[in-house]
Amino acid sequence: MAVSNVYYTNMRTTLTENLLQKLERLVKKAGMLDIDFNNKFAAIKIHFGEPGNLAYLRPNYSKVLADLIKAQGGKPFLTDCNTLYVGRRKNALDHLDAAYENGYNPFATGCHVIIADGLKGTDEALVPIDGEYVKEAKIGRALMDADILISLTHFKGHEATGFGGALKNIGMGGGSRAGKMEMHNSGKPFVVRETCVGCGSCQRNCAHSAITITDRKASIDTNKCVGCGRCIGACPVDAVNTLYDEANDILNKKIAEYTLAILKGRPSFHVSLVVDVSPNCDCHAENDAPIVPNVGMFASFDPVALDMACVDAVNRQPVMAGSFLSEQEHCHHDHFTDTHPDTNWESCIDHAVKLGLGNKEYHLITI
Repeated sequence: MAVSNVYYTNMRTTLTENLLQKLERLVKKAGMLDIDFNNKFAAIKIHFGEPGNLAYLRPNYSKVLADLIKAQGGKPFLTDCNTLYVGRRKNALDHLDAAYENGYNPFATGCHVIIADGLKGTDEALVPIDGEYVKEAKIGRALMDADILISLTHFKGHEATGFGGALKNIGMGGGSRAGKMEMHNSGKPFVVRETCVGCGSCQRNCAHSAITITDRKASIDTNKCVGCGRCIGACPVDAVNTLYDEANDILNKKIAEYTLAILKGRPSFHVSLVVDVSPNCDCHAENDAPIVPNVGMFASFDPVALDMACVDAVNRQPVMAGSFLSEQEHCHHDHFTDTHPDTNWESCIDHAVKLGLGNKEYHLITI
């Protein structure tokens, strides 16, 4: 494959151009407006940030993209899927509250927020891909209903994947709750009996008669269970859980395969901001100090090249004094591996290349 273009600008401003104007100039130069947005639904895939976290992207950046799309006759909306774990974003109502609390509302962003996999995280589209690990990806339906996919990513560290970039924002973020379970888990869900109240919601939502209620406690027959995860979304007390037991390399490869399911067959464009580079994901209800200084804004049609350009840029930065990374042994010549030594971010990149999602080689164009 040919070398991909990745466009970059730093975080410096002038009296005549602020950061929002620089972002607009960046995405225009990178070719986002070459996409035909007229009368098309454009999903802007973003992470709204778990309340308590302050490293997530300011909503002002998303307004730049939404306004550009609307100016081209498009119909943009901000979107993400519900989380698998317990928190403020595990169902659509709480998720919307969290998004609005963090500033992602129509007044600040110029477009609406839609939680892609619905009220309980069970509104999904099944997308056949016949991957090495995933045969049928479970994607939030609103994401698959969109005509165009735009990703806007906060590039940061991650405790399981090494870093969270465009591929993770799209692949993991775009999976329904059952899709997230498939990526994280090699097995089936189970019931925490101490938490279960025997209400029967899980049993009523199981299409495979895998759940029984005995003495007001649910149990799951793993021989009948197909791992759809609907019981997880149905449980009102979060008594149905899943083990996060998939090896990190396989997790990364599943993320790449889910990204393929979401992107194939329609236009897409990708923007990543390398700012407030926290060591962990924005899914945390807190954020630690940045591990490196702010780098800048990147944009490309190629999500693989974009992730490579961002990680290379981070690895050229000095370690921030007093950060988590400054306390670690620096033996890998890689800031993300040094931050989380049990991770291997390259496994996602290499698998994405194998799937034809993009290139590791890129040409960096500074504007």
